[in-house]
Amino acid sequence: MIDFKFADIGEGIHEGKVLKLMFKVGDKVKDGDTLFLVETDKVNAEIPSPADGIVADILVGEGDTIHVGDVVFRIDDGKDNDTPNDDKKLEPVNEGEENSAGVVGELMVSSEIIESSSEDKPGEINKKPSKVLATPVARKLAKDLNIDINTIVGTGPVGRVLKKDIYNAQEARQKKEAKEEKRAKTPINIDVPEIKIAGEVERVPISMLRKTIAKNMALSKATIPHAAAIDEFDVTELVSFRKNQKEMAMEKGVHLTYMPFIIKALVLTLKEFPMFNASYDEEKEELILKKYYNIGIATDTPDGLMVPVVKEADNKGILQIAKEVKELSDAARGKTISLDKLQDGTISITNFGAVGTISGIPVIKPPEVAILGIGKITKKPVIIDEEIVIRDILNVTLAIDHRVIDGADAGRFLNKLKQYLNNPMFLLMS
Repeated sequence: MIDFKFADIGEGIHEGKVLKLMFKVGDKVKDGDTLFLVETDKVNAEIPSPADGIVADILVGEGDTIHVGDVVFRIDDGKDNDTPNDDKKLEPVNEGEENSAGVVGELMVSSEIIESSSEDKPGEINKKPSKVLATPVARKLAKDLNIDINTIVGTGPVGRVLKKDIYNAQEARQKKEAKEEKRAKTPINIDVPEIKIAGEVERVPISMLRKTIAKNMALSKATIPHAAAIDEFDVTELVSFRKNQKEMAMEKGVHLTYMPFIIKALVLTLKEFPMFNASYDEEKEELILKKYYNIGIATDTPDGLMVPVVKEADNKGILQIAKEVKELSDAARGKTISLDKLQDGTISITNFGAVGTISGIPVIKPPEVAILGIGKITKKPVIIDEEIVIRDILNVTLAIDHRVIDGADAGRFLNKLKQYLNNPMFLLMS
């Protein structure tokens, strides 16, 4: 019998709501069949069965909220999954003894399978479905420390879980708990006014995504002292270049917008101003300069704002970026995007112009230190060589974390970005 738990399907996801159950008690399931559909604060995920068998019990209903570690299904796989008793008296052994199965008895294999989208690391949650190997010594240690050994990636022979892996898992858990406690204690000195109702109202529950957005925005404003620099870019040459290249791009199946040009220009600018492609480590008081360029694209969806990420944008051309931006945006709006496409961003862009807004003040997405806001391109009269001419003007806002970036830095950053966008040929040659 397998007790199938709701596993950690991605960084930062602790709970979900069951949207649909795909099987009922008594049904036969196969390894990989979707057992249920769950809504999380980031994506809707299909949760697969870990094995062939018969559904013996379902412990949740549609609409229920479940947390990581909760048993959701019990599946009769026709096997005897009883594990040896970890509570029996064991003689103390050192790490070397633990590495020898002959010293402490046979290895035990867990029947539970945990799947996760996080990267396999010693002492952390297992990414790939696998049987967990461990000695009785390791199992007892995990039990004493209240750690689920089935969630640990072993570093011993054939993936065996060692004592050091368990201690690493304990340390990682303690760091995570300390971080969450610190975040929970972050002061937001605001007196929330009482809501007074003087007429007919309707109460509308907000989605899990919207709750996460609210939490992250409050965290951003509570912990990051925002400042902003605003400028107008003359992008007449860019508008003309894009217009001339749209048809060629369509022949290649790519809808060419201004966004890939902006991403390319942003990456080139970041290479000259690395402090903007960074995170601020508050505990160590260090600026972590990132040597990779993963650009988050704020995307308007029916449920709220999502930020899919164009990974390694510095290694991609304009058309490749354009295609990827379209695919990511469609997947985000359809809630079919995978978690890895929402993670590991180094700086973000939000496009006010997509909804017809000329400009705005964006909110930084922690742990990033800056965000670029792009407004609507409008035609304006400007003076060139003492003559009034009509040019295409783009309003740009750069919000910065004032703890680590000054206004003068922001101004220089925008000037360099402006140079790249004023002449799109620079972007093709770089």
